[in-house]
Amino acid sequence: MEKDEEFYNSPLPYLRRIIKGRGHHRMKNVYIIGHRQPDTDSVASVIGYAEFRNLRERGLYIPAVCGPLNSETQYALQHFGLEPPFFIESVEPCVGDIPSFYIQRAPADMPTIDVAGMMDEYEVRNIPIVDGNERLLGIVSEHGLAKAYVTPKLEAPLTIGPITLGTLSRILDATISTGGQGTPVRGRVCIVIDALHVALSRLSPADVAVVGDNEPSQLALISAGIAVLVIAEGALVGERVLESAARRGTAILSTPLDAFSVGRMMHLSLPAGSVVATDVPVLRLEDPLSYAKKMVTDSKYRTACVVDKEGKLIGMISRNSLVDDVQKQVILLDHNEYAQAVEGVETAEILELIDHHRLGAITTLKPVRFQNEPVGSTSTIITKKFMDSMRDPSRGTAGMLLAGILSDTLVLKMSTTTPDDVSAVQYLEKITGLNAYEFGTDLIQHGMDLEHTPLPQLLSQDVKRYSLFGREVIIAQVMTASREYAERNGEKIQGELENLRRGNGVDLYLVLFTEIIANRSDLFAAGENATLRSLEYTRQPVVLPGVMSRKKDFLPVFGGKLRDL
Repeated sequence: MEKDEEFYNSPLPYLRRIIKGRGHHRMKNVYIIGHRQPDTDSVASVIGYAEFRNLRERGLYIPAVCGPLNSETQYALQHFGLEPPFFIESVEPCVGDIPSFYIQRAPADMPTIDVAGMMDEYEVRNIPIVDGNERLLGIVSEHGLAKAYVTPKLEAPLTIGPITLGTLSRILDATISTGGQGTPVRGRVCIVIDALHVALSRLSPADVAVVGDNEPSQLALISAGIAVLVIAEGALVGERVLESAARRGTAILSTPLDAFSVGRMMHLSLPAGSVVATDVPVLRLEDPLSYAKKMVTDSKYRTACVVDKEGKLIGMISRNSLVDDVQKQVILLDHNEYAQAVEGVETAEILELIDHHRLGAITTLKPVRFQNEPVGSTSTIITKKFMDSMRDPSRGTAGMLLAGILSDTLVLKMSTTTPDDVSAVQYLEKITGLNAYEFGTDLIQHGMDLEHTPLPQLLSQDVKRYSLFGREVIIAQVMTASREYAERNGEKIQGELENLRRGNGVDLYLVLFTEIIANRSDLFAAGENATLRSLEYTRQPVVLPGVMSRKKDFLPVFGGKLRDL
């Protein structure tokens, strides 16, 4: 597969971009998407138009579908070795659409005083805490720090660590007289202000003692085998003390701080993991923005952490992240009606519409490009864009566009076929090296797997919903090679249509079984008896000679009848 083909046919790796810095920024992709019941033309046109637009803005446009693919479309994709477009159930804005996240984080072993410093540096009130694999453990918040260090716990002894001697010396602004930077420190802390024998009775070899300018006490503490001796108030460290410490393996720190300040700073040197709060809201990129707003608003931290499927931290959002209006950007192809559009389209920013059907009811708040042409397929319109630009599509995309045209025009036999469709097919034949008639016949046959398709699925996989003269109508179409299936299953079809009508809450549910070879359709309809009598649809199937196109051959006549009721 050529490089460009691989790029265009594998959109998922290009859905997000990360720019390192203060925030986590993602490239705002544009989803090119067809209608809810994706047919071959719908799928082919979004693949083709994404490739065309990405010629100038590489990776920005993502071909997408919002429904299951039929057998004909799957066959076409497999024939040309292409992956299906990205599936998106709804274009309602989600957490992943937020332009930037706070990406600051701290490891669980970072001293809390340094975490507090990060809060001050980045002007945030919360810092996420992660383990060694970047998995979220919780957050350290201003509220949590206040609770941990202001609320007295008389029964809890002062402890320290785990921390390295080098880090402790930095926090205490101390000089290491003996001991290595990487020496681990972890234990209780004792400020020796009591009688020396009382302090000695409390200390163990892992503990830390804080003393002033008292050499006998310093030597006694070293002899007791403590881990670290902190000499406060800038007192000099004598040679005897240094020699004894070196002999016994005791680390010595000398700090200008007084004993009280040393104790306070040691308390602040506890690792962030010891004061982490685990009740912070956790979100995923796919969570709806409405849900995220509620979680952030209801949280006492006024923030939430965003993680991936493995629990690894992506970033953090706050109320400020949700101030600006966030929308997915979409381009709609092969339809222009809300009833056929992807879920959540009313919340999206529609940038463009390209279609070949009747005008629908989609409205936008600002002007957009709208191209609607009376041709046999949307794939024809996309192919013309390549032709006009003098840049050919990749072979795989050209094959899908060819499939889209041949599918929607029934291999150029439909009454909707125009000279533009024929010209586009001839152009695509040269790129793919295929014979349009042979490939189209093979394609249509793969889409006619009637016997192995459940009847409810068969009657709902290629549907169009319309609002006509005060009535809600669904019109399905099934392509067949003969009348055999419709004649043999007539009663079952009528019964299932009524179930589908009630289930979809529409006034009429119709299906055209279109016989390609004979150039005619058999119509079945479900609705109120009075309505069916007025439409002359009581005896079914209704044979409709010459009706091949739902849009051009059937809808105008049916709409006229409905209007006159």
